Amino acid sequence: MTAATATDRVVEGRGRPRRVEAMLGAVSDVWFMTRRNLVHISREPMQLSDVTVQPLLFTVLFVYLFGGAIPLPGGGRFVDFLLAGVLTLNLVTSTMGTAVGLSTDLHEGVVDRFRTLPMWRTAVLVGRSFADLLTSLLCALVVALSGLAVGWRPDASIISILGGFSLVLFFAYAVSWMAACVGLNSKSPESAASFGFIVLFPMTMVSNAMVPTQHMPGWLQAITTWNPVSAVVAGTRKMWGNPNPSAMIHAWPMQHPIETALLWSLAILALAAPLAAHLFRLHTTE
Repeated sequence: MTAATATDRVVEGRGRPRRVEAMLGAVSDVWFMTRRNLVHISREPMQLSDVTVQPLLFTVLFVYLFGGAIPLPGGGRFVDFLLAGVLTLNLVTSTMGTAVGLSTDLHEGVVDRFRTLPMWRTAVLVGRSFADLLTSLLCALVVALSGLAVGWRPDASIISILGGFSLVLFFAYAVSWMAACVGLNSKSPESAASFGFIVLFPMTMVSNAMVPTQHMPGWLQAITTWNPVSAVVAGTRKMWGNPNPSAMIHAWPMQHPIETALLWSLAILALAAPLAAHLFRLHTTE
């Protein structure tokens, strides 16, 4: 064995523990930031109103207000049709909290304090996304329980039912990274809050979430058909075995809603996550 080879192996042996140590440090930083956001929520429980009170109200109101007024092509109970839409509506619009939270931390100087610590900077973003994912799980639980209370009944295996919830949660997680980009690029938390009303709420309403789209004008039906929210809702209904009138639309997204929803989620995540990391470095580098 030559001296050069022995030296290379020693350097390699020292490098591996350092890489492992760096990875463990990053995981620890992410857990710290996730825990920080959860502690803030526990001190101000009203922050959870959009994932607890709002889903309950939306489920009850939409079921009893529109339940007998909207006929479903192909038949079926409106409550079974509605629940996937209510779940998607609440999870997607709740990602507005990601934009507001990051914008608040950025403009109040909290992020500047983190910069003085020996930590992985991107942990601020990842920790925020994980905390919001946990609140999304709470939202899904509230929607499921309130749905069962008003008569929702899935007609599928437990694995398929959990798969439907996972499909919506994954899409909402991807959208939360898009919301992070908005929060990091906004001039104030107030302007970040407008993201939900300008983009998220219209995106969920101009879809098949609340009503069948067959009787919409042709141009509007084309928009709803290719709306990612429509694919997520249709895919969830399919996995739950609930009424899915969108399956009658002969367009690729509605004929393959699960695949379309996954493709949309992966595309949004692949674009928004690196962009959010870039914007974060841009705003935290002197």
